[in-house]
Amino acid sequence: MHFHGYVWVGDKTVFDKESVRRPPSSVEPTATSPADVVERYREAVAEWRVTEVPPLETAYWLAKPANLIRGTWGHPKEAAEWLGERLAEYAPRFASRTDRYTTGLARTVSYTAETLGWGGDVSLGYYLGRPLFLSLAVVTCSPNRAAPDRECPAK
Repeated sequence: MHFHGYVWVGDKTVFDKESVRRPPSSVEPTATSPADVVERYREAVAEWRVTEVPPLETAYWLAKPANLIRGTWGHPKEAAEWLGERLAEYAPRFASRTDRYTTGLARTVSYTAETLGWGGDVSLGYYLGRPLFLSLAVVTCSPNRAAPDRECPAK
């Protein structure tokens, strides 16, 4: 088992666009499907796998290209420390004053290491001030509990 880290900073309206965050349906729309269903399917096929926008389900990061991985670690503690470093790096930009204080950082790092230790994934999000949003994720790979059949993107 190992762990991959992901970082995304972008416009919150893009993050809220479900069609780029959800994989395409395995069933193609028919000629009688509503226009919005056809459009969402087309967008998902064209964009979902290659977009840097975080997927709706954290384990789906493993279906994305390896070039989106921002770090790889063999131990939960190392991955959790990376997440803590990213939080400390971005904390001064958090929109919420409460979130800016890093006093809960040690607790977050501890929780992350514990969660990764049993094979879970961790995903966090913070507003950085309009319109920006920060998404951080650490995903367990080989195997992933939520997607045990998903192959690792970095071979």
